[in-house]
Amino acid sequence: MGLFKRRNTWWMSFQNEGGIRERRSTGISNKKLAEAIYSKVITEIKEGEWFKNSKAKIKTFDEMMEVYFTKINDRQSTLERKEGARPHLEQFFSGLTLNKIKSDLVDDYKQSRLATGAAHSTIINELNLLSHAFNTLKWCKNPVREAKRIKLKARKVERWLLPEEETKLLAATKDKLNGDLEDIIILDLNTGLSQEEILNLQWSQVEFFKKTLTTTRSKTLNTRTMPLNNTALELLKKRAKVSVMSGYVFFNTAGNRYDASKLKRTFKKTVEDAGIEDFTFHCLRHSFATRLSQSGVDIYTVSKLLGHKDVSTTAKHYAHHSVESLRQGINVLDACHNSVTMPENVTQDLRGNVQ
Repeated sequence: MGLFKRRNTWWMSFQNEGGIRERRSTGISNKKLAEAIYSKVITEIKEGEWFKNSKAKIKTFDEMMEVYFTKINDRQSTLERKEGARPHLEQFFSGLTLNKIKSDLVDDYKQSRLATGAAHSTIINELNLLSHAFNTLKWCKNPVREAKRIKLKARKVERWLLPEEETKLLAATKDKLNGDLEDIIILDLNTGLSQEEILNLQWSQVEFFKKTLTTTRSKTLNTRTMPLNNTALELLKKRAKVSVMSGYVFFNTAGNRYDASKLKRTFKKTVEDAGIEDFTFHCLRHSFATRLSQSGVDIYTVSKLLGHKDVSTTAKHYAHHSVESLRQGINVLDACHNSVTMPENVTQDLRGNVQ
C-alpha cells in the first residue's frame, strides 16, 4: 500500500473497509499534495467515511429512490403520499450523483418549490421523503439535515366547516369524482372517518339493521364500531342500490377504490371553486369532532367516535369547544345558591335532594 507514480501522476494503493485492494489516481503530479490526499483517504477509511464518499460519487439520486421504494413497508396511505411527492424531487434531482446533492442544493430545491406556490407543509413532506431515503440506505451523509438557509414552517390547519361554507362546498361538488364527491363529504361530516377509511370503505363493514359501521385505522390499528345517524344511514342506503364486485362503497369507473391523490386533487379544486380558504380533506374530520364538542358531547365520546387511542389526544384539540358540557357541571351550583332563599322548613343537601 502507498503511493506510486504512473507517468506524471501519483496513484494511491490501499485496502478499503471490505479488505479489497483499491487503486485510485490522485490526479496530480505534486508528491506532497498526493501524500496529503493519500493521508486523508486513509483517515476516512479508518473512520468509516471513505466508502460512503466513494459510493456517493457513483450512485445517483434515481438509483437511491428505486432501491428505497423496494425497501420500505409503509401502510397504503403513507406510500401513496410518498409516491405523490416523488415526481417533484425527481424533476429537480434526477440524474445527479449523490455527492452533488449538498445542503445548498436542497435549499435551492426549497426555493424553487416556493416559487411554484407550493405550501411549506408540502415541501416539508417532500424533503422528509428525501431525508428518509438517505437515512435508510446510508450510502452517504444526509444533506437535508444541514439545509438550513431557507426556513420552512408547517402551518397546521385546524379548521372546521361553517354552515354557510358547507353550502358553498357542496354546491361546488357537482359532477366531480363521477358525482361521488358530494356523498363522500356528507358521509365524512357525519362519521369523522379518515380519508383512508372513506376510500377503503366496503359494504361488508356496514350493518343496516344495527345502524352501525365498523372500520379500522391503519395509523392506530384500532377497530371501532360506530353508530350511524339518519343522514349517514340514508346516504348509504341510497348508494347500496348500485354496487360493484369489488364491494367498495365509493368506486371509480373501473369499479375500484378511488386513488388518494385523485381525491386530494379533486377536493382541493372543489374548495378553491367554493372560495373557501385553508381547508383540507382532513378538516372534514375535524369539523365532525368540533361540531360534536360544541353541541355538548363529552370528550370521551368524541374520542371513541374518532378512534383515538388516548383521550388526551382528543382533549388537546377539542376540549376548548366543550363549553356546553362544562355548563351542565357549573349549573349544579345554582342549587346551592337557591337553598338560601327557600323556606326554613325546606332544606337541600349538596346533591340537590329535597329533605
